[in-house]
Amino acid sequence: MSDIRVKICGLRTEADVLAVAAAGAAYAGFVFFAKSPRNVTVDQARGLALIAPPGLAKVALTVDADDAALDAIVGAVPLDMLQLHGHESPDRVAAVRARYGLPVMKAVGVADEGDLAALMDYSLVADQILIDAKPPKNADLPGGNGLSFDWRLVAQRRWLRPWMLAGGLTPDNVAEAIRLTNARQVDVSSGVESAPGVKDAARIAAFVTAAGAV
Repeated sequence: MSDIRVKICGLRTEADVLAVAAAGAAYAGFVFFAKSPRNVTVDQARGLALIAPPGLAKVALTVDADDAALDAIVGAVPLDMLQLHGHESPDRVAAVRARYGLPVMKAVGVADEGDLAALMDYSLVADQILIDAKPPKNADLPGGNGLSFDWRLVAQRRWLRPWMLAGGLTPDNVAEAIRLTNARQVDVSSGVESAPGVKDAARIAAFVTAAGAV
């Protein structure tokens, strides 16, 4: 039995949540970012979180959200983790973690070796690190762009906290990515969609199966 933990991010419908649970994923991600085709309102996320079965960790993805926005989300949605996917500083990550008492995952974009130092900085303050492909300059979205990075940059490396591999993963390449990097957790959003923001239950199942077969 594989110990690879899968996060499916950008869920928007009840069918999405049920498909993720049925596939055996470990995390369900809800996006709170207006520019994203995967954006949900606080009320929508609350409804989705309430139908998630026990054992499926519910994660709120925010981008440079202020305390008022986070207060609204945390106050209404039963969550297991906050994912900070913007330009939050290590100090901000620590402050969010202290304010809400929830585990915090910090996303860090990687394009070349020069980006790796930030991973160590954030691992001092976050509970988990999500290593994603750095978005193109002037991109509207900080993630979910379907882009990957050179996985050799993080192959067999260790940080102070558990980490998750993201960026351009699909049912077809996730096994190779896991073998190359030795990641124990993987995250996917656009790679299991039939259109931007539209999750495909068959692709979700195929992704979790492929990850678990490594």
